[in-house]
Amino acid sequence: MHRFLNKLTFSYGNREEAGMKISRGVLFLVLIGCALSVAAQSYPLRPISLVVAFSAGGPTDSIARIVAARMTGAIGQTVVVENTTGAGGTIGVGRVAKGAPDGYLIGIGHIGTHVVNGAIYPLTYDLLTDLEPVAYIATNPQILVGKLAIPAKNLKELIAWVKANQDTVSIATGGAGTPAHVSAVYFQIATGTKPQIVHYRGAAPAMQDMLAGQIELNFDQAANSLPQVRAGKVRAYGVTSKTRLAAAPDIPTLDEAGLPNFTMAVWHGIWAPKGTPQPIIAKLNAALVEALADPGVRTKLGDLGQEIPPREQQTPDYLRAFHKAEIEKWWPIIKQAGIKVE
Repeated sequence: MHRFLNKLTFSYGNREEAGMKISRGVLFLVLIGCALSVAAQSYPLRPISLVVAFSAGGPTDSIARIVAARMTGAIGQTVVVENTTGAGGTIGVGRVAKGAPDGYLIGIGHIGTHVVNGAIYPLTYDLLTDLEPVAYIATNPQILVGKLAIPAKNLKELIAWVKANQDTVSIATGGAGTPAHVSAVYFQIATGTKPQIVHYRGAAPAMQDMLAGQIELNFDQAANSLPQVRAGKVRAYGVTSKTRLAAAPDIPTLDEAGLPNFTMAVWHGIWAPKGTPQPIIAKLNAALVEALADPGVRTKLGDLGQEIPPREQQTPDYLRAFHKAEIEKWWPIIKQAGIKVE
């Protein structure tokens, strides 16, 4: 009996100790949860950094500054745009992916930084699992533009001209592995031609050389090329979207102009580091939704050729699903074409 009582006491003691450990573990989780909840409720207490992975003055930077200015009023703290450049945008995105998940560091990116780069760079982060989607904010097709000296007045004439002169025709891109590069390769495949692809360090210098007559063609974001088209300095042959741009309804789509199913949207989204609490994500999303509903913001983005997605597409869940679908669509094409960083 004595031995039995000792065993029972020992067993009970172990259970009691285990129970205390479990209770302490549960209490710890509760306290962490409460701390996160309090932090989320009081968020934000200081300025928020919005990382742009490209130089100031480009299309992504322009979008970021328009949205950040309006977000500042919506969320109650200054949203500061910070340009973190290098390696095709991978450094800026990496800064966000490896940042503290506290809501004070977020990043804007597009199909190039968050889709194409994953197929051509040895990234140290996972584009789908190391980032927390906040909102899908804008979509912007490219415009195939050409220098005015080209005799072709429409896309069909342009394709015939390229076929007859492909050894001397050049297509500019904003850099190896950029959406413009993917579109240029796509154009080669779709037309059965091999014009030379010339890479620049950004869309601005590529456009400068086109205006100087040194480059024949360019797949450029509408945000960058529309001002030049409107000024009559370059000719637009078509947009790479399924429908015409609201900001430029006179420019046909490439599909209707003679290249069926030729679509490539340079869409933009906002992400936070993985693990950012959902209440903070919700506050950031609410501020972005409010910003995108502002008439002034809509006008400014529209002037850049940006189209704002419907309200139901401005959610974290939509961006997560859309982002995954874009990777599944473009990675096989990019890898099959052998697009690499140069």
